[in-house]
Amino acid sequence: DQLHGFESRLTTDIYPADFGWTPDYRKPGERIDWWYHNMGSVTGAGVAEITNQMEYDDEVGFHAVQKIYDLARGADARPWCLTVSFTHPHDPFVARKKYWDLYEDCEHLPPEVPAMAYEDHDPHSRRIFDANDWRGYTITEDHIRRSRRAYFANISYVDDKISQILETLEATRQEAIVVFVSDHGEMLGERGLWYKMTFYDGSSRVPLMVAAPGLAPQRIDAPVSTLDVTPTLCDLAGVSMEEVTPWTDGESLVALAKGGERTAPVCMEYAAEASQAPLVSLRDGRWKLNRCALDPDQLFDLEADPHELTDLAADPAHAETLARLRAMAGARWDLARFDAEVRASQARRWVVYEALRNGSYFPWDHQPLRDASERYMRNHMDLNVLESSKRFPRGE
Repeated sequence: DQLHGFESRLTTDIYPADFGWTPDYRKPGERIDWWYHNMGSVTGAGVAEITNQMEYDDEVGFHAVQKIYDLARGADARPWCLTVSFTHPHDPFVARKKYWDLYEDCEHLPPEVPAMAYEDHDPHSRRIFDANDWRGYTITEDHIRRSRRAYFANISYVDDKISQILETLEATRQEAIVVFVSDHGEMLGERGLWYKMTFYDGSSRVPLMVAAPGLAPQRIDAPVSTLDVTPTLCDLAGVSMEEVTPWTDGESLVALAKGGERTAPVCMEYAAEASQAPLVSLRDGRWKLNRCALDPDQLFDLEADPHELTDLAADPAHAETLARLRAMAGARWDLARFDAEVRASQARRWVVYEALRNGSYFPWDHQPLRDASERYMRNHMDLNVLESSKRFPRGE
């Protein structure tokens, strides 16, 4: 089911909807060249007026604006929910010139933490380097600066897309709760790492912004989770979470936004590209604990060490904190069971994908419905009724 719970989808996916992009823990260290990241996004960073990614986001933005106009016309009186999902900012690091030019003199083009030698990285970071085929490329300072410049430029590109959507909401008098959130960050060359795949803050820390009636504009620095989005939306919309799901790992952020506290740790999991066993992480206040059955635990103090350069897991002075977080992680995750479940899921996906590609191929990709006989004016319609119904606002 490619509708994923929605009544309709206005675009297809930018990446495949089948199970082809699945790592295989039965083959540790295998690099799946046709879809794994490589460093070509860094060496190829620069300017273009159209790319695969821009084509997609241009389409997404256009359909979002058109849908808001359509909702404003009032043909359907129900409350509505519209998810607008852009792929930018993301690799490949290519931007339109109008946005690229904004960052010519940007002070943040060099990373804050320079690249480290391969052997100085933690075991999982070395797996990321191997998965990204870093040995096949020579990365220069110019490549790094151009990649970061393009990424910053594409943040501005997305800003423009969101601005168009918000302007359309304003122009059509639509009342809406607006939530902006991302699925992952980008290491952008910090410590030599690129892309996602890690629990370092560059990758795992993402924006979460909520605009809703009754919530005062402010910045809240307390760590929260993307798992909190659903409870927060339910709270704001007056819907009981019990009607949505019998369980949830998140909590509503409305109380936090109104001066309360969120005390639960932020839980993170990773079991995809570049991993050979599941990785888990807890962010509890200033502390972050990273765990993987293949690696030693990592403990970081984000207040004293925001760049996560000093692993405190072996420091006797922090043994109590480490034990406390280990106990919390142990209560939540059985890493052996987690690994078995991931391997079973991967095996099922590989069976399905290989069957899908064997013989006559039928795509799983969502095919957006475009019934041309119901668009604009057709002869089974009354032109007077059509022109009136499609106008918003009317009578001004």
